[in-house]
Amino acid sequence: MGEIGSDPDFKLVSAACAGDREAFAALLERHYDRIHGLAWHLTGSRADADDIAQDVCCTLVEKIGSFRGEAKFTTWLIGITFNACRDWRRRRGSFRLFTEKMAVLAGIAAAPDGRDLYDAIWLKSAIAKLKPALRDTAVLVAGQQLSHAEAAAILKVAEATVSWRMHEVRRILSAAGETDT
Repeated sequence: MGEIGSDPDFKLVSAACAGDREAFAALLERHYDRIHGLAWHLTGSRADADDIAQDVCCTLVEKIGSFRGEAKFTTWLIGITFNACRDWRRRRGSFRLFTEKMAVLAGIAAAPDGRDLYDAIWLKSAIAKLKPALRDTAVLVAGQQLSHAEAAAILKVAEATVSWRMHEVRRILSAAGETDT
């Protein structure tokens, strides 16, 4: 319960867990864009993100009572959303186009300067070559701005593993960039 006192959602979560529908609605309103955005980044499809976000909102009705406050509510919610996306990938059998968004989120794309099409093609190719574990880690750390510890909890790996994966993402993308220039 170390983070509960610093969690800006503490009062709303407590009320929602006690059955307060208005508090639950306020939580959904506050975090829907985060849920949808993560789903969109992981699936690359607005339509799929819409479906996943709706599923997460429905799942949250059932799971809100299981929130124990061991992490911030947003971290817990990102974990639920991440798992929903992982399940979607398994059901779908494929990982679709999210590379353009991923490049910007991971901070490896330069600001628009007229080379956007070239950059998008290069990044799509480079990111497509990353293993799913590396892509997932980069989305959580760079895209959702989670700490390595928070990402590790969601991915169910050691914090050192997240650090290593981010190092690998940078190394691989840097090496790919050097061979293309």
